[in-house]
Amino acid sequence: MDSPSGKPQPSLIERFSALLSREPEDREELLALLHSAFERNLLDADALSIIEGALEMSDLQVRDVMVPRAQMDVIRVEDPMDKIADFVIDTAHSRFPAVGENKDDVIGILLAKDLLRFFAGREFDLRGMLRPAVFVPESKRLNVLLREFRVSRNHMAIVVDEYGGVAGLVTIEDVLEQIVGDIEDEYDFDEVGDAIRLDQYGHYRVKATTEVDAFNAAFATDFSDDDADTIGGLVIRELGHLPKRGESVVLGDLRIQVLRADSRRIHTLLVDRIPAISAANGS
Repeated sequence: MDSPSGKPQPSLIERFSALLSREPEDREELLALLHSAFERNLLDADALSIIEGALEMSDLQVRDVMVPRAQMDVIRVEDPMDKIADFVIDTAHSRFPAVGENKDDVIGILLAKDLLRFFAGREFDLRGMLRPAVFVPESKRLNVLLREFRVSRNHMAIVVDEYGGVAGLVTIEDVLEQIVGDIEDEYDFDEVGDAIRLDQYGHYRVKATTEVDAFNAAFATDFSDDDADTIGGLVIRELGHLPKRGESVVLGDLRIQVLRADSRRIHTLLVDRIPAISAANGS
């Protein structure tokens, strides 16, 4: 397209290249240039967010995004197959660490799809169906782990601490969400009416975006929405910072734990009602 003077207009790439013609000295200057590009409509909000997420990811370690050991859903190889199958259906994950005596004894990884043979009534050898488990240290950087996931085509790794004990697990989705934000799949909340769900253990899984009024109606609470519109915002206000996965807060007679979060937002909360005495003590 030509300008009024008859000269051709520079392309999007040419304008962006001109903006970056002066090489930034550090990350702060680079981010400033990117934000300037966004303000000039050279980048849209999604592209800017993805670039910022990619830059932040290089500063994060596996321990920052892993599912803690206490929250790991595992199968026990000595359990009856009927019990294992029911557990896989109820938790609805695609992969499960298979353990022996305890969570430190990880034998392998079971893919939920491999249970199709069992459901079809065919001969099924659980140990024979397990995939090798990959172990990574808590200190591994996320950009390095993502590269290893891509090369090995693994989607899950077991995280170990400095003593060799299992500290948690991390999936490729956990890593990618640091770049692109929350990745919803067929097992995530996907309906408005599913924002608050009771799981098999008697805990309530709640979308952090649930409005405070809706939360009050569901739990018979009277939290104010003057300072926060959503229950996630209420948790952030109470803690005074953006929490990481596993952090919790007591509000009234409810213990609210962060179940899923990334470096930019909370996604899912785990809510339990606690005895009045414990709530009064703030424990």
